Amino acid sequence: MATVILARHGRTTANASGVLAGRSKGVHLDALGVDQARSAGERLAGLPLAVIVTSPLERCKETAREIARLQRAGNATVTSDRRLLECDYGGWTGQEIKVLAKDPHWKVVQAHPSAATFPDGESMASMAARGVAAIRDWDARVESEHGPDAVWLAVSHGDIIKAIVADALGMHLDLFQRILADPASLSIIRYSPLRPFVVSTNSVAGDLSGLKPPEKKRRRKSSDAVVGGGAGTTRGRSA
Repeated sequence: MATVILARHGRTTANASGVLAGRSKGVHLDALGVDQARSAGERLAGLPLAVIVTSPLERCKETAREIARLQRAGNATVTSDRRLLECDYGGWTGQEIKVLAKDPHWKVVQAHPSAATFPDGESMASMAARGVAAIRDWDARVESEHGPDAVWLAVSHGDIIKAIVADALGMHLDLFQRILADPASLSIIRYSPLRPFVVSTNSVAGDLSGLKPPEKKRRRKSSDAVVGGGAGTTRGRSA
């Protein structure tokens, strides 16, 4: 089974000013966001990414570009998929978070997101469905084309990533607000015929070399969960 790494874009000018950017054009990484994207790229530099799939919004494309630039193998193709777009927040787009927090609909978004539809925008359930479908479609494609040990990257937005992780955990969408996806964080999932395995969430530091595909052919990873926990899902670095 292939491994997908979900990367949230780095911090933007809108994030820094407390504005809900949504699908607004012209929202770019700020200086810190560029540094965050480069740090994520450094963490991923030793992993030969089979493909990088990104939301078409500028902040995600800029993050994907920084990560791709630092790939040592240098052959990861970058492509976009509109299903990884930010949620369409409709009339909430471009407004300050502190103002939106006073809207009665804010409580629905927080406590019952599966019932939330943004004014003149998208429902959170639709957002989650398209995001999950995109990841599962791409994961099957990557495994078919690159093999079960392939590692690939999807660059998207906070709510999309939280919804994908919630699905992998078997959580109802109403619980997805319990999940964090910080700027430039990495969350790692392995899908299998029986279930997804959530390897890591909201990771912002640390070595990822254990995800590197083995040089020698090894036994295919099992879809079964190991009773007692087993010896781990990643390989440690040798001394």
